[in-house]
Amino acid sequence: MTGAGGPVATFSIWDYVVFAGTILASAGIGLFQAIRSRKETSSSEFLLGGRQMTAVPVAMSLTASFMSGITVIGTPAEAYRFGAAFWLFGFSYAIMSVITAEVFVPLFYRLAITSAYEYLELRFSRPVRLIGTTMYIAQTILYTGMVIYAPALALNQITGLDLWGVLVATGAVCIVYCTLGGLKAVIWTDVIQMVIMLAGFVAVIAQGAVLQGGLTNIWEDAGKGGRLDAFDFDPDPLKRHTFWTIVVGGSVMWVSIYSINQSQVQRYISCKTLRHAKMSLYVNLVGLWLTLSLAVFSGLTMFSIYKNCDPLENGDIGTPDQMLPYLVMDILAAYPGIPGLFVAAAYSGTLSTVSSSINALVAVTVEDFILPVFKNLTEKQVSWMNMGLSVFFGAVCIGMAGVASAMGSILQAALSIFGMISGPLLGIYLLGMLFRTSNSTGGLVGMIIGLVLTLWVGIGSQIYPPTAEKTNPLPFSTVDCNSTMSHNVTTPAPWTSPVTSEPHVRPPLADSWYSLSYLYFCLLGTLTTMVVGLLVSMATGGCKQDEKNPDLFVKASDLFSFSCCGKSKVSEVTEKSATDFYTGAENPTFTDFEMKSKDPERATKL
Repeated sequence: MTGAGGPVATFSIWDYVVFAGTILASAGIGLFQAIRSRKETSSSEFLLGGRQMTAVPVAMSLTASFMSGITVIGTPAEAYRFGAAFWLFGFSYAIMSVITAEVFVPLFYRLAITSAYEYLELRFSRPVRLIGTTMYIAQTILYTGMVIYAPALALNQITGLDLWGVLVATGAVCIVYCTLGGLKAVIWTDVIQMVIMLAGFVAVIAQGAVLQGGLTNIWEDAGKGGRLDAFDFDPDPLKRHTFWTIVVGGSVMWVSIYSINQSQVQRYISCKTLRHAKMSLYVNLVGLWLTLSLAVFSGLTMFSIYKNCDPLENGDIGTPDQMLPYLVMDILAAYPGIPGLFVAAAYSGTLSTVSSSINALVAVTVEDFILPVFKNLTEKQVSWMNMGLSVFFGAVCIGMAGVASAMGSILQAALSIFGMISGPLLGIYLLGMLFRTSNSTGGLVGMIIGLVLTLWVGIGSQIYPPTAEKTNPLPFSTVDCNSTMSHNVTTPAPWTSPVTSEPHVRPPLADSWYSLSYLYFCLLGTLTTMVVGLLVSMATGGCKQDEKNPDLFVKASDLFSFSCCGKSKVSEVTEKSATDFYTGAENPTFTDFEMKSKDPERATKL
């Protein structure tokens, strides 16, 4: 009986057909885009979709690229184990969308850049840019390895498919449509995958509602199980999820993911106008809210079904991240093809994230490391290099999936990685954009100290996970279980570690510094970088005002610059200069900054 524990069905032939069909359709889109735009093989076309994308597909792509397999599998498990507090991220998403659209997008769009890290060189110096790019590459490879590993592990348990075979196949499909189709292929496949992901959640909720006698019963069960106590206003920074950690810490973390992460910046600067770029972020907000709500409600549905027989404590599954695939095979196996669609949804999330990561890694590597050294490469050589690097980074990410197997809760591990590395990076961008006095020395010292601090607390919390008192897992029951396989599988801590079984070895810092909520890692890195950066800049003489172009700083005219009645001046100038920048037309609206990024030697002469 559903919800009573024990083994569940495995894939039927129809499930394999639906699953394979979805994956092949994704690869097919990449090939179609490659054939359709064979004549436009320029690097700008490959990396930026020729700057001709419109708001809606870009918005869906922005949503899909971070609604990865980790979200599909991790968020419902999070709601099942810790309750609906994760829903509060809706506030974080709104704050993040406004800050990114009104502060970062106009700046990057005005400067017509391909790599988000070009800004660091123009505002500070080349070493700052190279350190920033290296941090981004390390973070993205780590995160992408986790994204490939997570669904593969869960689905390997449910479908019996070979784990490493699945990992390599996933990476191979991404490499194919990234290598051949560039950014346009990535964006259009993301749109389709977004629809499949949402359909998977709807199927779970609908079937759960049928089994439990309606959505009202699911809601009541969640309330009785303590899953709806989302608003915890305790200011303690050591508690894993409270209103403050999610709204304050979560907002800063998501700003770092959306505003300076190359795979996101690359999408919104591929829009044809500044207005489309801003709109894509606001439409994306609706997509994030929808996905978050469906994912959390899927977790509450799962709790309603398993409230009296937790599969994890009953030994039916080994990790919390296998909860959702287990539920799907339990309640949807009677409908041939539906489990296949759901597995395809988790995989679609993975494919969209991995392909956008590969495309972004190629963009920053070419722009920041290769073109400055080899200045005389032809467009054809650069295109071949783009393809070769796509294959290389795809292979590295598949290898990194092995490292991901050592981490506990994938959702938390992924967000922690972003916090540890993106925090100091966001700090240096804000330092450069908001404070004219900051200089290269201050930025460099601030970023290094910020990174050391976040890595210290992040790695410390991985080795010595916080106690249950700080993470607040909710109670489970196994009273109605039919079969108890083995009771040696217990609910692991959010980040499992061998040290947890020996509490006496915990150092004094383990219950204070290392217990800091993982959502504050990013805030810690950002604030440290900005404060240290400002102090060191002042101590080393600051930045001479006349040295820096005013376009490098946030302007009042950037904010809410698309009015209801037509385009603003800023938006018109930006569109014109960005178009001229990519067509090579000389034009008086060209700023000396854009000239510099286009042809540094000529700009210096001028």
